Amino acid sequence: VQLQASGGGLVQPGVSLRLSCAGSGLRWTEHSTGWFRQAPGKDREFVGTINWSGARTRYSNSVKGRFFISRDIDKNTVHLQMNDLKPEDTAVYYCAADKETYVNENRLFSTEYAYWGQGTKVTVSS
Repeated sequence: VQLQASGGGLVQPGVSLRLSCAGSGLRWTEHSTGWFRQAPGKDREFVGTINWSGARTRYSNSVKGRFFISRDIDKNTVHLQMNDLKPEDTAVYYCAADKETYVNENRLFSTEYAYWGQGTKVTVSS
């Protein structure tokens, strides 16, 4: 299993950015996807997740209403749409896949994910 995260960059506050996570060796229609981030000097934190069916999503309070997870099934890619970015969103963003399949409940903790992408850096600064 390999996950490839992309789409990060340097942006100004208030703009949008879309991150992508391409999966190989698994199908996003079978596994939950999680997005986490780690800011400099801080622990990795949960951002959002979508379950295998796409029917259930969950977001952290800090991004709720601004960030949205979607999937491109044909390309086996999961996207994290980030709107109205703030300086406090600056971090390395990681996508992750649940080892188990067809889990309906949202996975909120990093320990519940077995596969991780390499991370993509997002810097929000004026």
